[in-house]
Amino acid sequence: MANIKSSKKDIRRIKTRTERNRVVISRIRTLRKKVLSNATAGEAGALATASGEYSSALDKAAKRGVIHHNKANRIKARVAKLAKAAAPAA
Repeated sequence: MANIKSSKKDIRRIKTRTERNRVVISRIRTLRKKVLSNATAGEAGALATASGEYSSALDKAAKRGVIHHNKANRIKARVAKLAKAAAPAA
């Protein structure tokens, strides 16, 4: 345990931020599963809606610093590629 007052405060801050970030990461993972399930099912309309929600959540997480902005862009590019590949099949 820290002895310095500012270190104790830092520990409290980290705990709060970790909880806040955990909620965001959990939401992103849920949306990812939704996108992948719609892609495998071949539902073009549902896939477009799910990928839009997923992209939005990634952008918000990147804006808040939960994930790196390049990671968000990379994931969005992969989802767009997946949606494009699934579109002719549907």
